[in-house]
Amino acid sequence: MAVQNRTGEPIRLLEVDYPSASFGSDALADGASFHYRIQVQGNGRLKVLYTSAEGRQIQIDGPSLAERQEGTVEIELLPAGRAEFHPHLSGPSAP
Repeated sequence: MAVQNRTGEPIRLLEVDYPSASFGSDALADGASFHYRIQVQGNGRLKVLYTSAEGRQIQIDGPSLAERQEGTVEIELLPAGRAEFHPHLSGPSAP
């Protein structure tokens, strides 16, 4: 999984939640990327949470994931609390 900060500002307290686990980073500079290898165990929605440079708490719901899916998910964090999710997954579809 890759998270790219394209918000135009640094962010803090990045957290990515996915079925049965989560990962994150204390900070991510504008233009920087954070890569993390995951294994999906269970079914559920991907969620991204972070704190903007202004101190605003941002929460964004992403695509649903299913156990045994394999591949990559790219997350582009955009200005105004938006994000684009680019899943490239194979295996069972999410319910």
